[in-house]
Amino acid sequence: MSSVIPIFRIFDIPKTLEFYVDWLGFTVDWEHRYGENFPIYMQVSKDDIVFHLSEHYGDACPGSKVYIEYTGDLQAYQKELSRKDYRYYKPCVEKEPGGVTMELIDPFGNKILFSAKKEQG
Repeated sequence: MSSVIPIFRIFDIPKTLEFYVDWLGFTVDWEHRYGENFPIYMQVSKDDIVFHLSEHYGDACPGSKVYIEYTGDLQAYQKELSRKDYRYYKPCVEKEPGGVTMELIDPFGNKILFSAKKEQG
């Protein structure tokens, strides 16, 4: 096996793009629809993190959670997100016994938990 790609259920494309692209800094790699007025299925990525986002009923349950071992400077990423002043979420880094974490919740209740093994900064 080479990789695992989580699928998150989404319900609103503008809100999806505002959260994942404008705020988190992901890039839309591709989009797919079976035709006009069909649900969208798309891939977004940032560095080595890849998500599939789907409007298709049954692809995933809203409120899913993914754990990401973050190898960069998590506190710097949190500061970058805070500077963008996203209206619906104000992220914080939490100190844990093994390092630091930052949990984000998208507009559809899906959770992304970033974890850095050792405290940085």
